[in-house]
Amino acid sequence: MVAVVDDVRFAVLGPVRAWCGGHELDLGSPQQRAVLAALLLRRRRSVSVSELVDAVWGEDPPPAAVSVLRTYVSRLRKALQPSRAAQESVQIIVSTADGYLAELPPERLDLDVFEQQVAEARRLRAIGQEFAAGELLHVALGRWEGTPLAGVPGPLAEAERVRLSEVRLAALENRFDLDIRLGHHHNVVPELAALVGEHPLRERLCRLLMLALYRSGRQAEALAAYRATRRDLVTELGVEPGPELQDLHDRILTADPSLKPGAPALAGTDPTPQTAPVAEHSVTPAQLPPKITAFAGRIRELEKLRSLLPEDGGRPATVVIHAIAGMAGVGKTALAVHWAHEIAHRFPDGQLYINLRGFDPADTIAAPEEAVRVFLDALGVSPHRIPADLDAQTGLYRSLLADRRMLILLDNARDSEHVRPLLPGAAGCMAIVTSRNSLTGLVTGHGAHPLPLRPLAVTEAHGLLARRLGEARLTAEPRAAEEVTARCGQLPLALSIVAARAATHPEFPLSAIAKELSESADSLDAFTGGDLSSDLQAVFSWSHQALSTPAARLFRLLGLHHGPDISAPAAAALAGLPLRPTRRLLSELTHAHLLMEHRPGRYTLHDLLRVHAHERVLEQDSQPDRDRAVDRLLAWYLHTADATYPHLTPNRRRVPLDPVPPGCEPLRFRTYDQALKWCDSERANLLSAIHQAAATGRHAVAWRLARTLSGFYYLRSHLHDWLDAARISLTAARAGHDITVQAWALYNLASALTIVSHYDEAIEYYTQSMTLYQEVNDPVGGAMTLGNLGNLYLQTNQLTESIECTRKALVVIRDTGDTWSEGISLANLGDAYQRLGRFDEALTHLQKALTVLQAIGDRWVEGVTLDVLGMVHQRLGHPDNAIETYYQAIEAHRDSGNRWGEGHTLRHLGDLHQETDEPDAARTSWQQALTLFEELDHPDAEEMRNKLHALDEHP
Repeated sequence: MVAVVDDVRFAVLGPVRAWCGGHELDLGSPQQRAVLAALLLRRRRSVSVSELVDAVWGEDPPPAAVSVLRTYVSRLRKALQPSRAAQESVQIIVSTADGYLAELPPERLDLDVFEQQVAEARRLRAIGQEFAAGELLHVALGRWEGTPLAGVPGPLAEAERVRLSEVRLAALENRFDLDIRLGHHHNVVPELAALVGEHPLRERLCRLLMLALYRSGRQAEALAAYRATRRDLVTELGVEPGPELQDLHDRILTADPSLKPGAPALAGTDPTPQTAPVAEHSVTPAQLPPKITAFAGRIRELEKLRSLLPEDGGRPATVVIHAIAGMAGVGKTALAVHWAHEIAHRFPDGQLYINLRGFDPADTIAAPEEAVRVFLDALGVSPHRIPADLDAQTGLYRSLLADRRMLILLDNARDSEHVRPLLPGAAGCMAIVTSRNSLTGLVTGHGAHPLPLRPLAVTEAHGLLARRLGEARLTAEPRAAEEVTARCGQLPLALSIVAARAATHPEFPLSAIAKELSESADSLDAFTGGDLSSDLQAVFSWSHQALSTPAARLFRLLGLHHGPDISAPAAAALAGLPLRPTRRLLSELTHAHLLMEHRPGRYTLHDLLRVHAHERVLEQDSQPDRDRAVDRLLAWYLHTADATYPHLTPNRRRVPLDPVPPGCEPLRFRTYDQALKWCDSERANLLSAIHQAAATGRHAVAWRLARTLSGFYYLRSHLHDWLDAARISLTAARAGHDITVQAWALYNLASALTIVSHYDEAIEYYTQSMTLYQEVNDPVGGAMTLGNLGNLYLQTNQLTESIECTRKALVVIRDTGDTWSEGISLANLGDAYQRLGRFDEALTHLQKALTVLQAIGDRWVEGVTLDVLGMVHQRLGHPDNAIETYYQAIEAHRDSGNRWGEGHTLRHLGDLHQETDEPDAARTSWQQALTLFEELDHPDAEEMRNKLHALDEHP
């Protein structure tokens, strides 16, 4: 296919990149990209050779700079015109009298599109369309992918980075101002607070933050923000705040009524919103692992820990960070958990805990973005309100902790970088970090208090055994007790395992147990060092040998599981056994302290024991046996996930699966709630299963499981999991060389990207998907993809494009008899026509959609369609018809469990009652909508509060 200019698009709002159609082009070295950037930034104006040399090398060009520059231009032309026919037909980089220019339409450069959208937003605001202006700014700012011109060298790029960053910051300020005007002051506080921290001398940001805080009922914090900015201005510049900032400060002090929600935001400011997710309801997490009843020793370490908190029990003046480091099995987690329970009452806002799995042998380390999402979820932030970027997630997380006294336990960190994004930023919180590494980065960079742990002293090790076995038993055989302690290397983990064995068999003399230990010998040199390693390995081997044969086999097989924990039914599939005997084996492992039941019916291995299990399974079980175990486990996850499909995503085409392997018994579900609960409880394991399947070459399992779970991810708004799974599924599909599967994987990834508003990237993948569907002559898949592209255009208010795509898709859908897709397409067409004010066409298509949807019993989409139909009746001035239709929509929403849809329709119903001068009815509908949105922690709750507040002020 001949490439033309319209096929090529460019990005500079991040790394400098280019695409031809759906494929990214190789732009060469950083200096070569600098040449392209200089041409793109001149916006279709000629750039002389000397200017380009200055742009790339500044005052110190190489001797052959002009020759090198011309080589760069030649290479760029080839890269941008990948076929000879294309070179003969059109050039993007054109020679001029003394240089070059880049000739391309404005819509092909992301910076041009961004500036056009910002200008249009300014025009919309000027004519009073503030909501539309804010939405457009959202889209415009969503085009930024990090630092502009990232990685591009040269003085021009450096200057442009500064300029463009200022442009983005100004657009952000306008967006915040509009958000506050529209009543979303709660939502912007976290992001504003983070930006004020980055730009402490920027008074406009401070004004916006103060107003947002004040309107959120946080007057003291608003005044504190002013004091902090004033201090920085005086210290750094020797000046007082400007008159606008001082005026706002004075108005907040006097509780000026004009500052209440509903009033204009700030004089002299310009538009907009990003919904930085804030937990609107009080959540007090209590995530610490169970208290260790047999904890013993560590007297000096506990004294040191206690000395770092105020003796009066008051709030710490700074963030307190403890870094507990030591070898595996030395008792870091036990000490941290014991200490955390001792002081938990001093942190009334709750405790957060996560095992970061920093040394997991299966390479399932919990990345910082995974951990911070776990914490945001615990703090009550809904999944759909969690930002996509780690920096934004971290800023939100720290903002939520700013007003709280919380204890954060970060267990088993890989290194300092692993935990930096998880550290609190405000005084009053405390973080406890454990790691096998020394975490010197936290000590030097964050003032952490190091606490290195060594094996227990002999007396402490004796005390731990006495707590488990009783002092009398040790006193009766002192030499045997000493030998057991020595064989265990005085490590708490090894001592606990041996104590469990001895406690289970009180008739065994300690001398017999000591003899068993002395006869066991192996090596754990890969994980620890010195003589302690062989002793610890001896303990593990001995405890493994003491198990029954079936329990020992299950223990080894658990080393093949990559997820953070495992349920009893999943363990049964792994072992190829019925559930009842598997439960008995799990109980045996738990009593032997080789497994921990951290929640009812869910089990986890200490990371060092996981290493041991993995070693043993490689040594003692054949490769075919290991493969069959992993096949059973992954098949169990896949087939059980498939069993949720009819409940969570009815009417969608199911993925054809291979038969269940022998010894695998997937679960079945009778109700929607059962299916959803299972997906929620296994969410982390399911994503790990997708990763494990892809990593072990089981590509068919990887993409099938990702496809099966896409409906769950959409339903629960687990957008980050969806994107992760979708990207893996695309890699797996390409590895499997099945074009049809690749087409679906591209479609799935595009759908996920659409939900997170990465529209340009989504369009690319939809386009690639349609191309592949055409290649394999699959009109159904192509129409499905085209229909989703039409929905993307509908969401971005590109209504003409939406109608064109949807109508084309509908022709094929009708030919193939896919009534479910037909109903959705008709509903989308009706929505697009009503937005354009073409009400006759909207009514026709919505009525047809309802006929189709009611015939197949899809109440979910029926409810959405009825809501749109109600809006048409309302806009046509037919209130009775609108009310009746809205009530039908509410009933359908309730039948399908679509609580957000119910709240959405109740909001429309309230708006209609207000239009017909029925304030009491409007209040009832809006209050019901508010209740639903608050339960969902949805940002629309703030709009409902504002409507109710305005109604109370002007009844």
